[in-house]
Amino acid sequence: MTAFTAIDTDEQAEKDDFTPGVEPQPTWCPGCGDFAVLKALKGAMPEVGRTPEETLLVTGIGCSGKLSSYFESYGYHAIHGRSLPVARAAKLTNPGLEVIAAGGDGDGYGIGGNHFMHTARENHDMTYIVFNNEIFGLTKGQTSPTSPKGHKSKTQPSGSAKDPVRPLTLSLASGASYIARTAATNPRQAQEIVKEAIEHDGFAHIDFLTQCPTWNKDAKEYVPYTDIQQDDEFDFDVTDRREAADMMYEAENRLYEGEVLTGRFYRDEDRLTYGEEKRKTGEMPADPLAERYFDEDAEWARTADELLGRHT
Repeated sequence: MTAFTAIDTDEQAEKDDFTPGVEPQPTWCPGCGDFAVLKALKGAMPEVGRTPEETLLVTGIGCSGKLSSYFESYGYHAIHGRSLPVARAAKLTNPGLEVIAAGGDGDGYGIGGNHFMHTARENHDMTYIVFNNEIFGLTKGQTSPTSPKGHKSKTQPSGSAKDPVRPLTLSLASGASYIARTAATNPRQAQEIVKEAIEHDGFAHIDFLTQCPTWNKDAKEYVPYTDIQQDDEFDFDVTDRREAADMMYEAENRLYEGEVLTGRFYRDEDRLTYGEEKRKTGEMPADPLAERYFDEDAEWARTADELLGRHT
């Protein structure tokens, strides 16, 4: 079975089907928030109705990059900051494939920040999970784009002089059509949000707060969270960009004051995905192509189904 032949089959997957036989036990540090991302993803996939053969997980570099090793599906471990270009290409080539990209805050908001902005702007149909622990963990505790101002680290021993990136606001300004924040300390909400993001048609961005007990013992992810959909203090329309922007600004301010606000911040269900826009203009075929040939005198193409029919 391949990523083409598995699409739209009647097979049902269980949570355990997403645990690989080669490397089933993660080697993250005890207490790492990355475990919560893996658990939420494994729990969400059967609810979405996808099998490992229908799923591609593309990861970047860092502790979060090991996610594709601990999750049974098609996987691609990209270079630093480049998970999104690979994920975009896979989705455009095979629209029926469920594509998920993942990376850390340094990988996604720093080195891959340009790809993040333009993938959101183009509204590619995929889910992007950013493990946000406010530190570079795998490289042993350097200041990251989300480290708070004044944070002391190996690269900023006197304290960071820079304001942190505001990932939710950046995502909205760039054009993401689904934006949420959850935390490792809230596993039930995390699984629900991952499921919603995967089911969303368009670019779904999850800022997943994951504590790093080894290299960032000051991270505010340890404090209790507040679900903005469950608290009467927060009454806003997640489909209204202006109200969503105000709520994001509030959440990003409070995070560094010691209060974690999680939940769904923005959702646009009406906007066409990048693939839909390209197919609408006729620039992309309705069915994914396996081969295309053309010169001055001839042009022909074969769909993936036609090619597979000859060899399976």
